[in-house]
Amino acid sequence: VLKAFHYPITVTAIQFAVGTILVTIIWTFNLYKRPKINGAQLAAILPLAVVHTLGNLFTNMSLGKVAVSFTHTIKAMEPFFSVVLSAMFLGELPTLWVVASLVPIVGGVALASVTEASFNWCDYALVLDNKTTSDPLGAGFWTAMASNLTNQSRNVLSKKVMVNKEESMDNITLFSIITIMSLILLAPVAIFMEGVKFTPAYLQSAGLNVKEVVVRSLLAALCFHAYQQVSYMILQRVSPVTHSVGNCVKRVVVIVSSVLFFKTPVSPINSLGTGIALAGVFLYSRVKRIKPKTKAA
Repeated sequence: VLKAFHYPITVTAIQFAVGTILVTIIWTFNLYKRPKINGAQLAAILPLAVVHTLGNLFTNMSLGKVAVSFTHTIKAMEPFFSVVLSAMFLGELPTLWVVASLVPIVGGVALASVTEASFNWCDYALVLDNKTTSDPLGAGFWTAMASNLTNQSRNVLSKKVMVNKEESMDNITLFSIITIMSLILLAPVAIFMEGVKFTPAYLQSAGLNVKEVVVRSLLAALCFHAYQQVSYMILQRVSPVTHSVGNCVKRVVVIVSSVLFFKTPVSPINSLGTGIALAGVFLYSRVKRIKPKTKAA
């Protein structure tokens, strides 16, 4: 959708809109208890909604600029952001072994897509040299990096809300409120920045298949909401660093799936990178169990 419809803010707003509709249906038909939220709680959730909105927007902007494999290669650096932010906001200081175990995870995912990433960088630079696009070189990289920072900030801040007993709320309620607030924040920005473009008339004038674009946009939005909700369910049960490591494994799956979908030949380097990343996850799970020794009084 992003390759055919070059309006990432609108696409992201549509994803939040579909999520908001789902939440409204769930609350209306009492499929899940409608929460009673006070002003103080809304004020505490607002920063989460802001970084959540930015994180998903930056991800879509990156996906619209470069290949999926390249975006997920950069986003594999999430654990490092998570470690730093967890130390800053939650006071969770990682051991040297934990930090060291993150290296093969990030390096393995990067290695798994090095062939595709190199090709896309070269191809992107060539297009720029021929002046066939006005996108600045590295836009996909920097927006992916920005999504790392904002998404991990959201995870850490969300974890803080989940463990705060005075303002604690379950993951489903928290994510539902964040989704609605994100739509309210982004919809006016989308209209102001990109105009009202997601209409049958505009899609037809742009030479696009209206049914195909609409159906794929709705399917993507449904998958987006389901993934984010499951992600929050997991976040309530594990630490932000463990959550980000799980995301690294997801990226390996995404890269392998894209290779199968586009029938891209798999090189030994791709296979090696995948193996290293999974080995890094196993190593992380082992070192996380090592408790620091306490000094005897």
